[in-house]
Amino acid sequence: MSSTPGAKGALPPRLVLPGAPALVTPAPGRAALLTPDGELSLLTAREVPAALRELGPPICVHAPATAKRLNLPGLPGAWDLLELFAFCLPAQPAPPTPRGLALALDLPPPADAESAAALLPEIATELLRRLARARNAPLNRDAATLAARLWEAAQWPWAESVLAALGQATARPSQDGLKVWRNLPEWEEPSPPPPPGSFSVTPAEARARLAEILGDGAEQRPSQGDFASAASMAFTPRELPGEPRLVLAEAGTGTGKTLGYVAPASLWAERNGAPVWIATYTRNLQRQLDQELARLYPDPEERRQRVVIRKGRENYLCLLNYDEATAAVMPARLPAMALVSRWALATRDGDLLGGDFPGWLVELFPPGAISLLADRRGECIHSACPHWKRCYVEHSIRRAAHARLVVANHALVMVQAALGGGDDGAALRYVFDEGHHLFDAADGAFSAELSGAEMAELRRWLLGNEGGRSRARGLRRRLDELLTEHPALVPPLELIERAVRALPSPGWWDRWAALPQAEEDRAEDQDETPADPRPVIPAEAHPDVAENFLRAARAQVLARTAEGDPLYDAECDLHPLHDGLPAAAALLEDALERLRTPLKHLNKLLGDLLEDPDQELETGDRIRLETATRSIDRRAIMPLTAWISMLARLREPPAEPGQRPTYVDWLALSRREGRDIDAGLHRHWLDPTVPFASQVAAPAHGVLIASATLRDAAKQDPDAAWREAEARTGVQHLPNPAIRAALPSPFDYAANTRAFVVEDISRDSPGQIAAAMQQLFLASGGGALGLFTAIRRLRDVHARIAPALAEAGLPLYAQHVDAMDSATLVDIFRAEEDSCLLGTDALRDGVDVPGRALRLLVFDRVPWPRPSILHRERRIHLSGGRPGAYDDAIARHRLRQAFGRLVRRADDRGVFVLLDPRTPSRLLTGLPEGVVPQRLGLAEAVRQAAAFLSEA
Repeated sequence: MSSTPGAKGALPPRLVLPGAPALVTPAPGRAALLTPDGELSLLTAREVPAALRELGPPICVHAPATAKRLNLPGLPGAWDLLELFAFCLPAQPAPPTPRGLALALDLPPPADAESAAALLPEIATELLRRLARARNAPLNRDAATLAARLWEAAQWPWAESVLAALGQATARPSQDGLKVWRNLPEWEEPSPPPPPGSFSVTPAEARARLAEILGDGAEQRPSQGDFASAASMAFTPRELPGEPRLVLAEAGTGTGKTLGYVAPASLWAERNGAPVWIATYTRNLQRQLDQELARLYPDPEERRQRVVIRKGRENYLCLLNYDEATAAVMPARLPAMALVSRWALATRDGDLLGGDFPGWLVELFPPGAISLLADRRGECIHSACPHWKRCYVEHSIRRAAHARLVVANHALVMVQAALGGGDDGAALRYVFDEGHHLFDAADGAFSAELSGAEMAELRRWLLGNEGGRSRARGLRRRLDELLTEHPALVPPLELIERAVRALPSPGWWDRWAALPQAEEDRAEDQDETPADPRPVIPAEAHPDVAENFLRAARAQVLARTAEGDPLYDAECDLHPLHDGLPAAAALLEDALERLRTPLKHLNKLLGDLLEDPDQELETGDRIRLETATRSIDRRAIMPLTAWISMLARLREPPAEPGQRPTYVDWLALSRREGRDIDAGLHRHWLDPTVPFASQVAAPAHGVLIASATLRDAAKQDPDAAWREAEARTGVQHLPNPAIRAALPSPFDYAANTRAFVVEDISRDSPGQIAAAMQQLFLASGGGALGLFTAIRRLRDVHARIAPALAEAGLPLYAQHVDAMDSATLVDIFRAEEDSCLLGTDALRDGVDVPGRALRLLVFDRVPWPRPSILHRERRIHLSGGRPGAYDDAIARHRLRQAFGRLVRRADDRGVFVLLDPRTPSRLLTGLPEGVVPQRLGLAEAVRQAAAFLSEA
């Protein structure tokens, strides 16, 4: 292709395919290669480089993952079909494998590695044909000039093929295709919504709405109607402020709880003119909700008006970040920007971290190329932004105010409550699905961390770019126009800019822990301060107050903890204090107060301007002032207040042993690859459901908390099981008792599942665990998920079993091994019916894979809670005097949650295996009714698993 195309001209579309080999990697170290002449060969990783030197860069799917599986540094010049897919079909889902792309394009899926390699040119052909058919669509108006620009600047491999398909082989290069904001709609400020009504929804009305949603001829599930009836009680008027209508509902898998609560929620929203917020914990459930709501609102345009998915601002593409990134983009990053631009024109809502943005696209390019396009650091300048009227976030906020159903995650609801309402304001009615996660979600939202990273982030937010390549704007730049018009704001801003220099400056991570260990140890013995080996830096340029505190915190953690594995984080109790920590904390507390004081003064001045009747403020200025005050309060004053309170705790005497604390404070050391990267002081609520109850639930009028696993099924006393569920969800802290409802699963777990505990292997032997997983995975023929409680064991097992599974034709993927994130791996696992996936225990919540794609689940050992300081305090004070039972309940719940992944439909069959002979029988009593775990030797477990699954 010429590097200087001529004049743009419309020509008939042509199909131009590269004369390149096709490469797939069915397993680490193995490849199937199809030459341009049609010769197919199976190669080892050592043979691939020579073949590619002879044949040239390959056509492949996910070049970084392909290279990693072959132990290559990269595949420069590769024709990655994912890039072509993202260009031709932006905002459309597809698992990033040959089979996944085939399914997305309605092509016959490949049966093995050889057929997958042969399929790659066909996939390219189909994508180019679809692009050719849509060449006159508005989406493709600037596609040709953008492709020409990609060739000119970055030699993008697919450029010639794309231009030929568009019939514009001689298009002139242009940046116009990157300027997506010109083609995005502007939002208009709607009138304020009227006050909401208080009409109730009766159980009979909820059942009628459910029947309407399901339609004639739908499968009859009596328990679903019962659930809808119970859920309707959360949509009746409350009697007193602070006393919401509460419903705690457990609905077993298969009940149909999603539409069961959508029925009364949608009816209440229609009658009363206010949205119901539905909060989930995982992205998978948000995706499922989106699909289910298509039954309520079949018309896409009506669904867009009635249903809004809301996430935090940091999830969306920031058009200003994108504009600045494309204006100064380096040629190597231009393909990433171009593919984002294609998606930005087609996306439904601009959500970069879910929604219709393919997660694998981030993985194809260098770190930060795409992720930094979101406003992850609170840089939004709102009405001062030239793209504000087209902003995806502002669109969603305005749509949410007039929607009927708003789908969000637990974190957003709680963070907004913690911040006093957030962008959306408080809702009247909430549905918390996956309610068993409320405790963990509240624990994350209502906590504080005083660490090097957090302090450095506040400094960056206030000062902006200090000589690096960051696009950080800083407070002065965000207030720039206001400072000119209101000079009284300048003095407190200057005080802020001086005081904030006490926080860690750029490069702090290379200085703070630079003390040689031997010198540090000698100083401990001799009770003296070691010489500081850092470069001499003028104190006025880089005050050391914060960094000295970090060093003191690190010294205490190292002194109080055992010599453990340097790959893992360490922590210690706050008291007794190590020498040097009180003085360092006092200095930092003073420095933080000297920063908070001018910030509060500046915020008061900004607030006074808003309330001054003599100020004739334009609408844009008023919005800018309101945004500035809110941002300063949330991003600076609130964390500073929490940090000062935490440091003040160091001046107080320690609590008496056994005394129940409100908060749990401790010191922690963060490590990465054997290096100490940060230290800090942490604070969590002992019971995080206290702030959830007071700040989220109490102000609402109605709250429904639903889950398939709210109660501990092992409890013999039903009332005790409910009380425990009320404690874990915060209901016990509210004045009104909750209405309790329990609907069993309609699935026949006794007939459709098996549970085995393998007793004749050592859980501490990686070789034995690997051998057991290998035999079980082969017996099931794939469709297997292996869960681990430690990353190191996961990696070790992966290395041991990958060759044998590849030999059997079973693809193996793994967290922390493959160059893909967890969501991408789960998408692949769902699409590749005979694949196997290894992940950490936490992955269980992200796996929703109905059908044969998940038919075997293997735990390497019992998933006990991590023995942290925070957990220690909770098991003492929240266990009712039975700390062992507290641990049991958590482990039992995790096992039950994992078991539930196996059966998502009535005809699913699955086998659950624990490779831990030490598994107490009391933990297995929480499995579904009718499931009788068997303790077997490995050989018998393998035989029975194979026999059971072969019956399917």
